[in-house]
Amino acid sequence: MDNILLSAALAFLITFFAIPIIIQVAKDKKLFDEPDERKVHKTVIPTLGGLGIFAGFIIATLMGVPSGIGSELQYFAAAATVIFFLGLKDDILVLSASKKFIGQLIAAGIVIKFGGVQLTNMHGFLGIYEIPHIASIILTIFTIIVITNSFNLIDGVDGLAGSLGVLTTLVFGTYFLIAGQLTYAVMAFSLSGSIIAFLIYNFSPAKIFMGDTGSLLLGLVNAILVIKFINIAGNPAAAYPLEASPAIGFAILMIPLFDTLRVFTLRILDRRSPFSPDRTHVHHFLLDIGFSHRMVTFTCVSVNILFIASAYFLRHLGTTTLLGILLVSAFTFIGIIYYSRPKNKTVANNNTVATNNNIIKPRKIFSLAPESVEAD
Repeated sequence: MDNILLSAALAFLITFFAIPIIIQVAKDKKLFDEPDERKVHKTVIPTLGGLGIFAGFIIATLMGVPSGIGSELQYFAAAATVIFFLGLKDDILVLSASKKFIGQLIAAGIVIKFGGVQLTNMHGFLGIYEIPHIASIILTIFTIIVITNSFNLIDGVDGLAGSLGVLTTLVFGTYFLIAGQLTYAVMAFSLSGSIIAFLIYNFSPAKIFMGDTGSLLLGLVNAILVIKFINIAGNPAAAYPLEASPAIGFAILMIPLFDTLRVFTLRILDRRSPFSPDRTHVHHFLLDIGFSHRMVTFTCVSVNILFIASAYFLRHLGTTTLLGILLVSAFTFIGIIYYSRPKNKTVANNNTVATNNNIIKPRKIFSLAPESVEAD
């Protein structure tokens, strides 16, 4: 317990004191995220908050895990470093989707090959239990890639990705603490501490964004945690086994994961790249209704908590039935907010977006406003 408290506190302090320095450097070097027709913030804002999150997380994790245990930690750190530089380059220079995908594949390969993170059992989903080795690797790569991108794609409103990240890492960290898995508990609580410190500067009006550097790191760590959660919680010999562990893991990541799978599917059906930008995410729908950034964040986090609680208390229904209930509930939630939007919201053309009769025109801004109004 001491290691966990030390790690969380250290991560918080490192990130808390690093962010103001990063903001100042971003001002001096003009490293901003500029508004355009798709983004919802109206002023240029520094976008390198992931630097502070990474520093707090990696230092606290390496300090908090006692020597002699967690032999896989070095490989997790290596994969996190790959994702860090991948996100950093995209935040500063912009990276093509193909290069980002290759970088994520490399990180996933490190985690699977050397870190031993692999989905080998479906725990009764559709009657499937043990799965072949090749299918296991493909499924694990798909899971890591989707979850890694899910936090990147949900990062469109002040405080949203960070708040969801705090929720998921606290839940995973608590389970691993109860289950006696110190390495993963330290990882989870270290990331929680870093994100909490970051959120102090990211809640609306945001002074800084986490950028791809932070959101991709958040996604990668959550991918590792959920796969280990499924494997450990689904083992009857574990210190605290849970029925339907894949469904519970899905519920913990419900808002970012379901939203990403839904949007990817819609884009593919529309014959577009799954990584092509648009305004079809759940936070866009809530903004269209008239929710503020804080209301969007509160709504998404609250709904995610309801999914987690529901999955936990209904776990006796089994993986397949519980996943079905979760998916139907998620589609119902999305349907309600989608059809609650104002009917006069339309996309005018590729250069302008009409929102409640107010036209937002894309523009380039090269000077930093003292404080943001909204975030991407």
